[in-house]
Amino acid sequence: MKFGTKAIHAGVEPDPTTGAIMTPIYQTSTYVQRSPGDHKGYEYSRTHNPTRTQLQNALAALENGNHGLCFSSGMAAVDAIIKMLKPGDEVISTNDLYGGSYRIFTKVFQNYGIKFHFTDMGDLTKVESLVNENTRMIWVETPTNPLLNIIDIKGCAEIAKKHKLLVVADNTFATPYLQTPLDLGADIVMHSLTKYMGGHSDVVMGAIVVKDDDLHQQLAFIQNSCGATPGPQDCFLVLRGLKTLHLRMERHCQNGRQVAEFLKGHVKVEKVFWPGFEEHKNHKVAQEQMRDFGGMVSFVLKGDKVEDAISVLEKFKFFTLAESLGGVESLCGHPASMTHASIPREERMKAGLSESLIRLSVGVEDIEDLLSDLEQALR
Repeated sequence: MKFGTKAIHAGVEPDPTTGAIMTPIYQTSTYVQRSPGDHKGYEYSRTHNPTRTQLQNALAALENGNHGLCFSSGMAAVDAIIKMLKPGDEVISTNDLYGGSYRIFTKVFQNYGIKFHFTDMGDLTKVESLVNENTRMIWVETPTNPLLNIIDIKGCAEIAKKHKLLVVADNTFATPYLQTPLDLGADIVMHSLTKYMGGHSDVVMGAIVVKDDDLHQQLAFIQNSCGATPGPQDCFLVLRGLKTLHLRMERHCQNGRQVAEFLKGHVKVEKVFWPGFEEHKNHKVAQEQMRDFGGMVSFVLKGDKVEDAISVLEKFKFFTLAESLGGVESLCGHPASMTHASIPREERMKAGLSESLIRLSVGVEDIEDLLSDLEQALR
């Protein structure tokens, strides 16, 4: 199946009882057993739920994996992955990543003796230089949030294979429509399904997809034991969202390109971060591993003043000032005070995240309206 067909059909079967084409919401906590241990594959909804099973199968198919696991949030998925590690283990991560990931790494898991190294992963020699006998995992987020850097997944996987490490790829910004990290050598793909995969700003959920059976068993044990599982209503909403993923991502990419080009030519804009530009430092890698360049765009105003950025954010009409991204509606944000406030200012500046940087999640509205909104806000 090609991607659009897969988004609609893969992993999903008609309801065996009624033939319903849409997966029913199995709003139940438990299941009747004929005799102790004699059941139909479902005992308790923390462990398994038919609505969640269909979603997990669909996600595995889209990412070209064998197993999918869903969690109550993207952070719960991150939590489950790091719980595979032990005190003394070390992780190499990009220094430009989602603030929530940085926070759970440094404020939660570091307390349990797991060490994290943050580096510019655009330079793979820096990545390999941090590998030692305690290293267990390379954490890749690409495109990065919010500077839209691109990390070479295949290159990281080659380093990992050489040193017997796991590669985790946060595929939230790209989605499997734009890249499939498992095909590039990653061992684990994680998502905040809240974003593009759900796509309608109405659900919070996370997911993990793997190919390896042993990895799946480890993560499924953590999923069930720790219990950060989503409810069937949320699973239904993401299943519905997946059916238009290809259509939405195509429009996000089209609009993202035009917004990036508009900002690049604007007299009040100093710099635009978007991997589709030929002068982007990782453009070649983006061309090789992505099918398009996405709908996320960040920019800095001339003069780099926080008060100017706030003024622009307050003037937007169609770009709504709010946390999150990836919905059908366009969103704008100020990472330094919103999504990345948990990263110390010194670390943000070191990674190149300016205090006045504005991040846009370009939606699927008519592009003329979005460009008009940008023009009036920057005026």
